[in-house]
Amino acid sequence: MSERVRNLLYMRSPMMELRKKSGLKAEQVAVKLGIAMSTVRNWEQGKTIPKLRIDQFVKLCELYDCSLEELYKAVKTICSETDNLVA
Repeated sequence: MSERVRNLLYMRSPMMELRKKSGLKAEQVAVKLGIAMSTVRNWEQGKTIPKLRIDQFVKLCELYDCSLEELYKAVKTICSETDNLVA
C-alpha cells in the first residue's frame, strides 16, 4: 500500500478524528493515560483496539471531550474494520 493511500485511510480513523477534534497530539494523550505513544498510533491506524481500564476510558473521554458512547462507536468501527481485513 502506498504512503498516500495509507495516509488517506488513517485520516478517516474515528480515533484520530476524536483526538484531533480535542486539539491534542498523540504524544500528549499517551502521557496523560500513562501508555506508549505507539499504542495511541496503533488505535488510530486500526492495528489494535483500546484495551484500557475503565478509569482510563473515562480519562480518554475527558481528554477527547466526548461521551463514552462516542468512544465506544469509534472502537466498534476499528473492530469492524479489523474483522473485514481478517475475513
